[in-house]
Amino acid sequence: MRLTRRTALGLGTTTATTALLGTVTARAQAAPSAPAPTPSPAASTDDGPSDAPPTTRAEAHHVIAYRYAWETHRAGGVWSSVVSMADADGRFADVVADDADRVVEAYSVNKIAVAVAVLDKVDRGLLRLDQRVDVTADIVIQDTDGIFGLDGAYPSSVTLGHAMAALLTVSDNTAVRLCGLVCPARELNDILRAKGFTHTQVVPVTNPNRFFLGTTTPRETTTLLHRLAAGELLTESSTRYLLNALRSLTSFTDGIRLRLTSPERLRVATKAGWFNDGRNEAGLIFTPEGAPVLSYALFASGPFTGDAATNNADFGATHPALRARAGLGRTLMDATIHNGTTTAHPHRAKYSPRNGN
Repeated sequence: MRLTRRTALGLGTTTATTALLGTVTARAQAAPSAPAPTPSPAASTDDGPSDAPPTTRAEAHHVIAYRYAWETHRAGGVWSSVVSMADADGRFADVVADDADRVVEAYSVNKIAVAVAVLDKVDRGLLRLDQRVDVTADIVIQDTDGIFGLDGAYPSSVTLGHAMAALLTVSDNTAVRLCGLVCPARELNDILRAKGFTHTQVVPVTNPNRFFLGTTTPRETTTLLHRLAAGELLTESSTRYLLNALRSLTSFTDGIRLRLTSPERLRVATKAGWFNDGRNEAGLIFTPEGAPVLSYALFASGPFTGDAATNNADFGATHPALRARAGLGRTLMDATIHNGTTTAHPHRAKYSPRNGN
């Protein structure tokens, strides 16, 4: 019998499928150490369980929990995650809580936290987005990520706003150093701690203006995203600036947003991070009206399914963890259809393509 969403939810006639959902739901929500099921080829497609979008919010919760367990089991690796969904009143509740308080290497996901700290200084009048920062040859990282390493002409200067946009969209690592020029590591950590983020911290080095991107927990990243969308961390203008950058079509598309249309991608504010065997992504999904309706904080490290050496060198959509996130992303977007949160919200993006001129 082919395993579908409805039979897995106990709406079919096979008890085995209901038991299977119980196993994966327990793993995703309460017992991350419990063994995950091994779906049989006859029970699912290569892309995981497939069916129409859920018809109720309760059903959506079950579908998300099932998909998370299925995809992470297939990908392998060690996962620490939170997926939360808002009710009709905008209150978030966990759908998946898998080792949610584990301190993990954040990698570039912490660029959201870096941006929050810099924009906090903007809100207090200590910095301006239109002030200029110097881009010197010694500050440029030649790692093939981002755009500053492609300029080919130094010294130059850009506005702080330009550096922040590069930080949040193409995840430029030179932009991290440019942010460090105006918000040194220790000050950055102090700002985050004052906002309640004790695990979401960068790692200072000898040069006070440089740092490694540090750590977080899935729970703290989730809290940061919720408070950001609620306008509790920054002013309205800074909040809009940050979320618009993360929702841009220029931002990361190889994970949660891979299987989404352009209008759907504009509803997802996302930031990915990777290094060595780590593959992370965190973000928010908004309703078409612009209200935050779902959040995810997904942190994974190897060994993943397949050849470790190949996986460690693969940072694209073909990596097992990113394939898992792409499958989950389609499910998360479909699950928001019946959420019922329709209140208009200021963080709404539209795409208007141009053909030059």
